[in-house]
Amino acid sequence: MKGVKMGKGYAYSLLLLVVTVLLFAANLFLGAVDIPYGAVIDILSGRETDHQSWAYIIWESRLPQCVTALLCGAALSVSGLMLQTVFYNPLADSSILGISSGSSLGVAIVMLIGGGSLFSGDFVLSGFWALVVSAFLGAVVVIAILLSLSALIKNSVMLLIAGIMIGYVVSSVISLMNFFSTDEGVHSFVMWGLGNFSGVSLSRLPWFSGLICVGLLLSLLLVKPLNALLLGVRYAENLGVNIRRTRNELLFVTGLLTAVTTAYCGPVSFIGLAVPHIARMLLGSSNHNSLLPVSLMAGSAVALFCNLICVLPGEMGIIPLNAVTPIVGAPVVIYVIINRRRLQYFN
Repeated sequence: MKGVKMGKGYAYSLLLLVVTVLLFAANLFLGAVDIPYGAVIDILSGRETDHQSWAYIIWESRLPQCVTALLCGAALSVSGLMLQTVFYNPLADSSILGISSGSSLGVAIVMLIGGGSLFSGDFVLSGFWALVVSAFLGAVVVIAILLSLSALIKNSVMLLIAGIMIGYVVSSVISLMNFFSTDEGVHSFVMWGLGNFSGVSLSRLPWFSGLICVGLLLSLLLVKPLNALLLGVRYAENLGVNIRRTRNELLFVTGLLTAVTTAYCGPVSFIGLAVPHIARMLLGSSNHNSLLPVSLMAGSAVALFCNLICVLPGEMGIIPLNAVTPIVGAPVVIYVIINRRRLQYFN
């Protein structure tokens, strides 16, 4: 049976890889500006083109946007999967538990108060690293609070409600910052909050990709302790898993993935919540040896699909990302809630 499920994992991973490649190509060929398919192929092949603006759109906009969506979807889905396992809650997610709100607070401090910089004494960070570090610190603080509460609150539903309350408190602080900020700062923050995959330029893409890949590689190293946590804390300890160290490692990895994606793509909703359930329904198993890679691939495919929908209006404009992701993710979550007793995910 285990071999059959591992075989399903490889089969679905291969299928999702093909789907992801097709969606990646579709995002390169389709966009707000109509560029002939032949011209796109010529530009990607390095051939000269009569329209330099088309080359600029492909290299500076569409390609970074595709790579960002690919990595962001993978990061959010893996982050959601790890949170659902560590909190033993199928509705756990960085956006619902308030972790994205913590990252948003860090970004708000930089954008609305710091003027694009993060400083302490003589230490000053600006630009890309200021957003990433502040978002990471905000995410880590919220996760640390949730882990502390999880030792006091044993009921998963109550812990979920506590996370929602933390999110409300953080949102109210951000609202106060918006109230006292300048019009330009508020406009920038609101546009960032709508979510998009176009916030990473080609020059910043290596740093963004490197940080996400580090987080994803670290998550793959946590497969064994994640499987042990499915058995419960006591069983995991008997198997030799250091619970405190494992939770701290999960804290770091989840915080890193959430912070980097939130800093430049905004607080993207539903991908981290819905995609792990899609992967579980495909595999019929919660074994992270196959579940984590399938979730990673499915997250990339879903993010690319959502990005494609965002640019379909063409000259009419680009739809905000957070107006699309709930349409894709909400039906999955509703299905999970209705069929929760039949879907024995954590067995």
